Amino acid sequence: MTTRQRSLLLAAGALGLGASGASSYVHYQLVSNPSYASFCDVNATVSCTETYLSQYGSFLGMPVALLGVLFFAAILALVGVGGQVGSPARESVPGYVFAASTIGLAFVLYLAWASFFVLGAFCILCVISYAAVIALFIISGGATPFPMTTLPGRAARDSRALFSSPTGLIVVLLLLGGVGSMIGLFPREEAVAQAVAVQDLPPLSEQDRTQLAAWWDVQPRLDIPVDAEGAPVLIVKFSDYMCPGCRIAHQSYKGVVDKYTASGDVTHVLKHYPLEPECNAHVPGGNHFASCEGAAAEVMAREKGTADAVNEWLFANQSALSPATVKQAAREVGRIEDFDGKYAEALKTVRADTELGAKLEVRSTPTLFINGRRVGGGVPPANVLDYLIQLELQRAK
Repeated sequence: MTTRQRSLLLAAGALGLGASGASSYVHYQLVSNPSYASFCDVNATVSCTETYLSQYGSFLGMPVALLGVLFFAAILALVGVGGQVGSPARESVPGYVFAASTIGLAFVLYLAWASFFVLGAFCILCVISYAAVIALFIISGGATPFPMTTLPGRAARDSRALFSSPTGLIVVLLLLGGVGSMIGLFPREEAVAQAVAVQDLPPLSEQDRTQLAAWWDVQPRLDIPVDAEGAPVLIVKFSDYMCPGCRIAHQSYKGVVDKYTASGDVTHVLKHYPLEPECNAHVPGGNHFASCEGAAAEVMAREKGTADAVNEWLFANQSALSPATVKQAAREVGRIEDFDGKYAEALKTVRADTELGAKLEVRSTPTLFINGRRVGGGVPPANVLDYLIQLELQRAK
């Protein structure tokens, strides 16, 4: 490995670490602060929020952005320490990076496909991370002078040298400590902060209101075949019980929605859009393995008059959802005795919701429509939703 190749690997690793670090910060804010507006959300298509709060934003319960930080930090440590002149591992380092970036490349290609073609979203920070992985793959491939079949033997030899070196041990311990700290400090989906009530948010400035009204005026108004029941404002929300963003939206908007529904000014209709192919033909496979059961439980509970209680329980216990826990809650909270027997019939309603969502080009959850106009940007703050409802009420009167 030449000095130039080492410098290029360090540059690519630093670029990826910077993008992944920024992504982790945005993701952290999104799951811990419902009022946070991401700097990389330009519109509903160019949006980090759409990506991070989707089912593709986490892998095995850990944010993908945080995995990127760990990956690029390890690459920088490997190239920075092992690639130094005089290091016994210097010749082998490009091979290690090539092996790691090959796995990384497969992962980012999957994420890119999911983002662009499934979610229809373009995440600027994600694309920078993808480019860094591709650069590492190309540079390390060109810098590897030996057959990859010899890599296991080289790894065994270099590991012994690493653990016999005080510097190597310090780097490994610092990396492991950093990994443990980030994993421990990053809030899990089950640790999403409680919603910020609209009265606790700073009021929108006059400039904010003017800009928001101008933006709202140019949003296309779609014809949604849902009965507003005489209310001047109809809110239709497409949601998934295993979606972290849906839980944030539910908690954040509850106070606003309840205020207007109590006065009769708003009709709020929940439509299910589970991100699970069993009941939604418009999504690929994922880790939302109890979304269909959750949606079906809410549908069944409507006949019992317990739908609101089931809805609250499912979001409050999102981290513990499984087909078994949903069935138990349906029985204990929703008073549904024959869940399995009613399941197929309930899924017909769920699938009808997903078909409507597909016609309206719903690509991620939550997606809200106010009088037929789409509210973009992931989970806008509650005071934004409140003002949009006020606009529609003023125009209705």
